Amino acid sequence: MATEEHSEGGLVFHPLDQFIVKPLFGDGPVHWYTVTNATLWMAIAVLAIVGVFVLGTRGRAIVPSKLQSIGEMIYGFIYKMVEDVTGKDGVKYFPYIMTLFLFILFANYLALLPMSYSPTSMIAVTAILGFGVFIAVTILGFVKNGAAFLGLFWMSDAPAILRPIIAVIEVISYFVRPVSHSIRLAGNIMAGHAVIKVFAGFAALTLVSPVAILGITAIYGLEVLVAGIQAYVFTILTCVYLKDALHPAH
Repeated sequence: MATEEHSEGGLVFHPLDQFIVKPLFGDGPVHWYTVTNATLWMAIAVLAIVGVFVLGTRGRAIVPSKLQSIGEMIYGFIYKMVEDVTGKDGVKYFPYIMTLFLFILFANYLALLPMSYSPTSMIAVTAILGFGVFIAVTILGFVKNGAAFLGLFWMSDAPAILRPIIAVIEVISYFVRPVSHSIRLAGNIMAGHAVIKVFAGFAALTLVSPVAILGITAIYGLEVLVAGIQAYVFTILTCVYLKDALHPAH
């Protein structure tokens, strides 16, 4: 009753409610096998990727269609990134990095549609992506280099007295990588969507609605940039971590 009275007396909105994971069918608890709004939009992102990169490029025309041009442009962009950052020996891992980029990119942009859901705003999703990269490059580092991979933490050019201290700092920063990798993506996406929801709440007030609508437009435009930038940042950091695994010596 108190909540209802408070709602009637003023403007009440909950910008974080849009991130709640809900079952698509019914109102029961969410289990690991429950089909939710999050899994729905992840599936839509996968289907959109297939639509652009499989159906859109199946003709392989000399004069490409719009979808084929988009696919070829993204392919070339990520391939060059991987080659430039990791070197020729890192190109063999291009499919994995390309998959990460496409999933994050499409999930981010589809989340800008009205009534959609943003999977990359969930720390559970981004943590799996971030820790997946961390575990993969760590295993790869030891497989490729053996104990020499530990040279990543030992700065031989530093003064001898400082090397143990730097090594401790390097180890801590290495294990913080997956946390910062995942939180950066989820935090930026969540913050943008929450701010849009706040402005949308104020748009219900006649007095400030023009300013609120302008704010929504500006933040939405910024989010269009952020969606692409965050996919790029996640991908290039993955390339940097892969480079460290392939070439661990300072």
